[in-house]
Amino acid sequence: MRFVIYGAGAIGGVLGARLYQHGHDVALIARGQHFEAVREHGLRFDTPDGSWILPVPVADGPRDAGITPEDVVILAMKSQHTLAALEALSACADSSVPVVCAQNGVHNERAALRRFRNVYGVNVMCPAGHLEPGIVQGYSSPTTGIMDLGRYPRGLDATAEHVAAAFRSATFACEARPDIMRWKYRKLLMNLGNAVQAVCGSGASTKRIRQLVAEEGERCLRAAGIDVVPAAEERARRGDLIQAQPVGDGPRPGSSSWQSLRRGQGTIESEYLNGEIVLLGRMHDVLTPCNELLQSLAGEMARNGTPPGSMTEEEVLAKLPGL
Repeated sequence: MRFVIYGAGAIGGVLGARLYQHGHDVALIARGQHFEAVREHGLRFDTPDGSWILPVPVADGPRDAGITPEDVVILAMKSQHTLAALEALSACADSSVPVVCAQNGVHNERAALRRFRNVYGVNVMCPAGHLEPGIVQGYSSPTTGIMDLGRYPRGLDATAEHVAAAFRSATFACEARPDIMRWKYRKLLMNLGNAVQAVCGSGASTKRIRQLVAEEGERCLRAAGIDVVPAAEERARRGDLIQAQPVGDGPRPGSSSWQSLRRGQGTIESEYLNGEIVLLGRMHDVLTPCNELLQSLAGEMARNGTPPGSMTEEEVLAKLPGL
């Protein structure tokens, strides 16, 4: 079984690096300068325990990766890029190819299931960074991250168990779960703060606005009747497995959304995180002014090339009606 990591940024790059280091057959799919850097120099993988240059095979698209039904494709791009990635993948891969969504949000699995029969969700807990072409950082040691997974929309099968075993062999904590989407909806609530950090900065005091977006999220999930893992159960699962530590001399970067603004990519994932709550609110008559505002502000900052942390919490709260 070969693992094809489609989207070799922070999460995909770290996952691919660890699998490669532990003897698994791995290929990366990257784009632009990142693809060029990995092709010419290998993937540089920095961790608290050392730095490696890994000669991982890399392609600039799924067709060049030569995907076969024996491969497992792991989607690790941001959610706003998933539809284009699936279109390119379905043009050259059989619909029986297993597709594993190692992504934030709850949109990607359903999109993948429209084109592929065997789809799996991963609940990603992995502090990682990717700010420069050819370089990724994994910040937790000795456990690199938590990557629980299961079949979408529910259940387990031999592929899920095989992928879970491979992840465990590569320094990830991983349990195969038949109810993986319950866990991913809890992670969605946690990820609502990504846009807060992108807009207000990683070192800012944002307790009030984080509370507001989380409360809106909880109300929307209840109104929609969506089953979600209780916060206490999620905390117990996480325990002390994630041990984020310094890597090199630089500071640890912020969330994936913060990193998108920092790299000036022009897009950001808030539409599929805060925007998911906005969507549920509109469908079930729940007001979501805070998530709607954060989605709008983060998107505007991405389009305009505005750096992360350009607004204070007070400036954001002042834009909310009724506060």
